[in-house]
Amino acid sequence: MSADRDGGRSHDGNRSHDSGRSQDGSRSHGDGRSRGGGEKVRLRIGELRRPPPRDWVVRFAFGAGVSALAGAVSVLAGPRAGGLFLAFPAILLASVTLIAKEEGVRQAGQDVWGATFGALGLIGFAVVVTTTVVVWPLWLSLTVATLAWAAVSLTLYAAATRLRR
Repeated sequence: MSADRDGGRSHDGNRSHDSGRSQDGSRSHGDGRSRGGGEKVRLRIGELRRPPPRDWVVRFAFGAGVSALAGAVSVLAGPRAGGLFLAFPAILLASVTLIAKEEGVRQAGQDVWGATFGALGLIGFAVVVTTTVVVWPLWLSLTVATLAWAAVSLTLYAAATRLRR
């Protein structure tokens, strides 16, 4: 949350980045990144209350619409064609639009990067499942595929973070 919306206080009541320093005392850019180049990832459950209900409805409706489209394509063109639509990050477009409006284009761009890494990780997931599901137990195939997804996504994130420095 920006400092000017709530009098310079974050949701936990502490002073926000007015002085350019984060709560741990390190210099900050004000966008969650410290000046040392590392990004701080924080989970703030209270932020879920921030978007107005209309924004949640838009995200839900867009996701439901893409899922319905995937179902229709599956019926008309087969499950392989429909599966391509299921890989589409259904709420990404709606979310990015709302994030850009509320938090700025920079934050929306960071969300797109994260979604891209996650989607590319899904390729690793698909390759593992495709090659193992008929020879391994289902639970093992899905477990290894999930680990592959995480490994690909996190590796791409780490590489992109290093390249941006």
